[in-house]
Amino acid sequence: MSSWDTKFDFIIGNPPYIRYENIPKEALNSYKVKFYTFHYRCDLYVLFYEHCLRNLSKNGRHCFICSNRWLKNEYGRKLRALISSSYKLEYIIDVEKLDVFKESVLAYPSITLISNTEIDKNVKIVTVRNLKELKLPLSTTQKEIRNSENWDYLFVSEDIDDLTTIEDQGFKVGIGVATGADKIFISTELEYIVEKELLLPIVNAKDLTGNEFRTRGLRILNPYDSSGNILDLSKYPKAKKYLESFKPILESRHIVKKGRVWYSLIDKIKPQIIHQPKILLPDISGNNMIFIDYGSYYPAHNIYYITGNSISQLEQLAAVLMSKFVKKQIEGISNRMNGGFPRWQSQSIKRLRIPRIATIPTKLSFKLIRAYHNRNIEEIDSIVNDIIRIQIESTTPCRQDIQKSLFDYNFSENIVAPGFGIQ
Repeated sequence: MSSWDTKFDFIIGNPPYIRYENIPKEALNSYKVKFYTFHYRCDLYVLFYEHCLRNLSKNGRHCFICSNRWLKNEYGRKLRALISSSYKLEYIIDVEKLDVFKESVLAYPSITLISNTEIDKNVKIVTVRNLKELKLPLSTTQKEIRNSENWDYLFVSEDIDDLTTIEDQGFKVGIGVATGADKIFISTELEYIVEKELLLPIVNAKDLTGNEFRTRGLRILNPYDSSGNILDLSKYPKAKKYLESFKPILESRHIVKKGRVWYSLIDKIKPQIIHQPKILLPDISGNNMIFIDYGSYYPAHNIYYITGNSISQLEQLAAVLMSKFVKKQIEGISNRMNGGFPRWQSQSIKRLRIPRIATIPTKLSFKLIRAYHNRNIEEIDSIVNDIIRIQIESTTPCRQDIQKSLFDYNFSENIVAPGFGIQ
């Protein structure tokens, strides 16, 4: 990037998008030294923001139309911190819901206006759903930047400050196994080709479509022993013959070029995960339903999963994640892709704020579980709204009687319900 001996009053542009893995290694090393905002696996456009902001004159204004991913993703953390600490973010104009592309796209743009003036934490948010809405005056919502690196609350309308995260409640968020060669290591035909003791049942996102959990008999070839050591293929002649038929393809993978054994997976498999009850969240999904595997499958790399606590608490958590409250929140804090679906990603799942599952009284938790098993989303929404209202109100000093009213909640219905999911 060029160095200038002058400052600019106005900088307007649409910077180039170049993903981290496509940036030459020599350039990566240079950028990491030169740019404060080069963080995690950031896209090159992030550095254009920093470079241009550093060259704004006093009272200068900077306006980019650009991918909106930096506003929410981990790789935008340091850019958000830079803007919060040194500039005034005047506008975020969200055009994510504006259908301006003829084809499905992998990312959506936003327009940001940033000024080199006295720091002001107030920012105007504009959501555009129609091109005509871009005509002035814009309809804005004013919000305040309260955390320099996390701007989630700029994009959600719900009151989430008094709620807590999933992992703070003892649950764990994970992602399924990446192989680097799914067509070789995952198949329904492997049980006829390699030793059966090397195979594990696996579930992927395609098994969780159309609001149904339908497994297709997929198996993954696990090239590791119970201690995580790579297997000696000489002891498994069928697997050896099979994998050697794909050796040139497997050797061409990045992990092998970095020194891994040629038939390694990107991730080591931990077989105990199969037997753990877990909520399954496909990366990109239009499902209304969220399913639980009660201990039968290993998740593939396009599925995030949540484990921990009791099955009862997992079912309550799954119900909460199906609620409109969470859906609106995930739509706000995650990036929309592939036709507008929000993404279940580890970083956004971990940032969700939800009611504390362990403090839901028994009667109300039974009702929530029943609604989950009956796939009654309307009832789930009603129950979740009550739980959130009561938990938020119970944190205020003037509502000391709120917990008692929760336990006195009137339940006369039969709470027995059929289960769904895979046992």
